[in-house]
Amino acid sequence: MRISFLLKIRGHEMGKSSLLLIMLGMLGLYVACAEKADSRPNYIFKPAPSPGAALKFMDKIVTEAELYKGAESDIFEAELKVYEIKMNKAQAYLMEKFMEADPRKKGLSNDEYLDKYIASTINISEKDVDKLITDRSIPREQINDQMRERIKKFLAMEKKKEFLEKWLAEQTKKHPVEMYIAKPTWPVFEIPTEGSPFEGAADAKVTLVEFSDFQCPFCQKGSQIVAELRKKYGKKLKVVFKNFPLPFHKQAMPAAIAGLCANEQGMDKFWKMHDKMFADQTKLEIADLKATAKSIGLDSKKFDACLDASKYTDAITKDMDQAQNIEVKSTPTFFINGRIINGAREVEFFSDLIDEELAK
Repeated sequence: MRISFLLKIRGHEMGKSSLLLIMLGMLGLYVACAEKADSRPNYIFKPAPSPGAALKFMDKIVTEAELYKGAESDIFEAELKVYEIKMNKAQAYLMEKFMEADPRKKGLSNDEYLDKYIASTINISEKDVDKLITDRSIPREQINDQMRERIKKFLAMEKKKEFLEKWLAEQTKKHPVEMYIAKPTWPVFEIPTEGSPFEGAADAKVTLVEFSDFQCPFCQKGSQIVAELRKKYGKKLKVVFKNFPLPFHKQAMPAAIAGLCANEQGMDKFWKMHDKMFADQTKLEIADLKATAKSIGLDSKKFDACLDASKYTDAITKDMDQAQNIEVKSTPTFFINGRIINGAREVEFFSDLIDEELAK
């Protein structure tokens, strides 16, 4: 198994600590398979004597909080995946049952019913195709008739999902569904944000903290998600940026320093520099960073001196130490009012959580 594959999982890049956990897990699996059955630990599995008890060792009850400390986010991610599988199965079940309850469904497959009665008005235009090509920055030399047809099919499928979700929402309003699938408990972390670049109202009800790496391709996607959220929520959302340059990205630390050097000349300048660096990650060499700073109207003399002196190395190291203390193992990692989100997930995932916090 290639190390590069292990470092890129689920829309984020992994640091050394995560890689070590994977390797330890693989080693444990190997040892377990290699050892004889009689050499396994003597565990006695039985119901917990009290809520929150995980194990008893030398007459001492060890709680789940003690045992799982430092692994809260990993456990939550696993529980969330199970929850999502269950919810997807529940939604598929409900869709099928609601379709079957319609007399018009007789003789039609689910797909035929969907096309005829739910998503019959879908029309993908050439403008829609052009927009996706622009939004996804697909190179023009890759565009041909076959590619355009594939894009049309993709857009049609996405539209069908939207129509189906809207239809299911309408059905559940007419026929409410009680759901007994329990949501996993979200771990909440305290994150110091004083002195970090931010955008939005300082006293906003919801704070999104992002730990990111300017050379990380998944972080580029994360920056696009954050841009959409900044646009959608405006002053209702405070967005705080924290640096977490990974050691195997050689240009990440200079880029992080460049961002804070730009921040010296105004927080709006930080966000301009932030957007420019993520827009083109091929231009993160020192000369490129200086050229970018000049292009956004920074005082070149001050910026260049700041960058050349690596002025903000200590501040970035502090961000990295904070990250490791709160279980950040990969980039990008987000926190919404302290609730952790690993990786660049769908905008809707973030919006649901932000809306939930705004409603409190």
